[in-house]
Amino acid sequence: MTTYILLLRGINVGGKNKVAMPDLRLCLEKLGFERVRTYINSGNVLFDTETVPLESLISRCEEAILQTFGFRVVVGVIEANAFVQAMKQAPDWWGNDPESKHNAIFVIPPFTATQIAEEVGEALPDYEKVAIAEPIVFWSAAIATFSKTRWSKIVKRSAYANVTIRNANTAKKLLQLIKE
Repeated sequence: MTTYILLLRGINVGGKNKVAMPDLRLCLEKLGFERVRTYINSGNVLFDTETVPLESLISRCEEAILQTFGFRVVVGVIEANAFVQAMKQAPDWWGNDPESKHNAIFVIPPFTATQIAEEVGEALPDYEKVAIAEPIVFWSAAIATFSKTRWSKIVKRSAYANVTIRNANTAKKLLQLIKE
C-alpha cells in the first residue's frame, strides 16, 4: 500500500463547487481507497491504495467526483513519500515570518514546477522568495507588498490551471498527518 495526498482545486470557494468532506470520503472509499481522511474543508485528502501511476489516480478521482457531485474538479495527487521529500527541502525562510504570506504551490502532473516557474518568470527579489522542490514551488511574500509580486499574478496566467495552492500551515499539517 502507498499513501497519497489528493488536493482538489477550487472547491468550497465562494459558495461554488460545494463538496462536503464526509461525502468526499465516501466517494473515495467507493474507489477502494483505504484510510481515507480529510483535512479542513478545502479538499485535502490522504488515502492508501495500491501503487499506481499518478495520472491513473487523477483520472479515477476526477471521474468519481464528477459522478458523485455533478461537476468537474481539477485534482492533484502526490505520493506521500514524494511530498515528505519535497517538504524536507523547504527553505528556512518559508513559513516563518508572520508579516509574510507563505504558500506551497502544488503542480499537477504532467506539468513540473520548473515549467510553471518558467512561465511565471523569475521572482522579484525585492518582494518575494521562491524555491522549487518538485512538485512544489515554495513561495513567500511580505503582506505589505504582496500585490507587487510576480507570483501573486499567477491567477492571470495559463499556468494557474495546472496548480493548486495551499498555505504553509496546511502543507505542514498534511506532513504531520502523513506521519500519524
